[in-house]
Amino acid sequence: MAKVTLTVNGRTVSGECEDRTLLVHFIRDKLGLTGTHVGCDTTQCGTCVVHMDGKSIKSCSILAVQASGSSITTIEGISSGGELHPVQAAFKEHHGLQCGFCTPGMVMTALDMICRHNGALDEATVRQELEGNICRCTGYHNIVKAVLSANEAMTAGRQAAE
Repeated sequence: MAKVTLTVNGRTVSGECEDRTLLVHFIRDKLGLTGTHVGCDTTQCGTCVVHMDGKSIKSCSILAVQASGSSITTIEGISSGGELHPVQAAFKEHHGLQCGFCTPGMVMTALDMICRHNGALDEATVRQELEGNICRCTGYHNIVKAVLSANEAMTAGRQAAE
């Protein structure tokens, strides 16, 4: 058994797990944060996306012991004080979901995308960057609208803060 210590959603947590435990299973089974979903265990679907040290990763592609010492943000960690994060609010407003299974991974991917592109997103870029996330329900149209809307809201928020 290996001891894993992480900062998850701003809180330091520790736990023991087998060396072969994937980060997604550590997050769900050891920490009880079930917003991060398991869809494929082969990095194809994107339902397990979290942020590790500020970057988007598929948590089914990394062992928990490899992540030890890192800062992890899950879907549960992006809202603040009961308020939806702007990306979550945009997904709700534009109905960028149907069954909801892929939504946490889509939201985390969108948030990373918006931060990396610093407000310079267009439909083609969003569609290209969502290629690693599979939604079997929506056809992506409303997801793309939601990402672009969130991008606009977050860019306006940054400009207002300056």
